[in-house]
Amino acid sequence: MPAGPGCAWLGNPTHPEAADVHGPVPVPPTVVLVHGAFTGASSWTGVIRFLHAAGLTAHALANPLRGLAYDAAYLRSVVRQLDPPVVLAGHGYGGAVITDAAVGADNVVALCYVAAFGLDDGECLLDVVDRFSPMPAAEETFTAALAERSPADPDGELYIRGEHFRQVYAADLSPRLTQVLSVTQRPLAQGALTARSGPPAWAAKPSWYGIAAGDRMLNPTAQRFMALRMAANEYFLDGSHAVLLSRPAAVAAMIRAAAEQSREQLIL
Repeated sequence: MPAGPGCAWLGNPTHPEAADVHGPVPVPPTVVLVHGAFTGASSWTGVIRFLHAAGLTAHALANPLRGLAYDAAYLRSVVRQLDPPVVLAGHGYGGAVITDAAVGADNVVALCYVAAFGLDDGECLLDVVDRFSPMPAAEETFTAALAERSPADPDGELYIRGEHFRQVYAADLSPRLTQVLSVTQRPLAQGALTARSGPPAWAAKPSWYGIAAGDRMLNPTAQRFMALRMAANEYFLDGSHAVLLSRPAAVAAMIRAAAEQSREQLIL
């Protein structure tokens, strides 16, 4: 079916409607979504609905959460199998993963951070967290829980205590939903907190950053700091750390903007 007035063609680039006198229009980027700690790929469900409605292809990766080097290598192996162009989006800890994984990946054209860690070379998660004022109840919120291991074991796993989950992670979601999220949370390997990042992909690729104004896990001031040093296109999101669940339309709008600008650059 031909595109209506004012509509962009997002189908097969070889279709006659997708070409002008200069030749075929580049295909829209494929969006790869990387979740952070304490959640899973399904946390992107609402965002994916909006991206699909806009004609974009989106895939939510099951981030292993086993450590920065391991997780980045896994994402890199997936991205290498995708045709260009690719936009990577990371939430929370997932931002650190895309920052490492996209280095040298020529098919990745843009990075999107959603209340996420955009680490610099040699930096770890705790370096960023400790640089800014601690968030509410931060000390008593996290616990290491791995059978037959000490809570101080670097190979332990981090969880958010159930009684604090809504307050810290998702204050703008309903109690019923946060109860489900709490009991289904996926832990992060404790060693991920101190793992050092390599050279950042954001130094060479255009970036977008969604700052969650109501975040009680990753200080919004820290988010703004990371957005500024990577010279990212900033979006201010009225939501908690779980902003991709509470404000999926706003998160999707930022990712769509990154995809559209990247596509325009390919045309030029």
